[in-house]
Amino acid sequence: MLDHSGLAVKDLVVAKTFYVAALAPLGLPVRFEVPEKVVGFGKDWSEFMVHVAETRHAHISFTAPSKEVVEEFYAKGLASGGKDNGAPGYRKKINAGHYAAFVLDPEGNNIEAVFHDPNPSE
Repeated sequence: MLDHSGLAVKDLVVAKTFYVAALAPLGLPVRFEVPEKVVGFGKDWSEFMVHVAETRHAHISFTAPSKEVVEEFYAKGLASGGKDNGAPGYRKKINAGHYAAFVLDPEGNNIEAVFHDPNPSE
């Protein structure tokens, strides 16, 4: 069901220091990092992330079984009052097969649907 989640923080250096220490006993090391923007922690991939943002909204990502489901999530999210925060497409900066779409819910939380494409075509 959940693929990954994240929290917005004001100070990434302070947040990284805290989470590196707090998550170490749980076996959740840094798995992904874009300096000054985001740090991801997890066992196999970045299952939990902290990112710099002005607002304090959450980020939740749901696993989708196909690209078509990601596209349907996006369309229905917009049709039901959500706002565009990233149209369906590959996010190659994350990884080659990360096909995702992002919709802000009515409260401003960033909701993502992601399909981990084993054979990305783009």
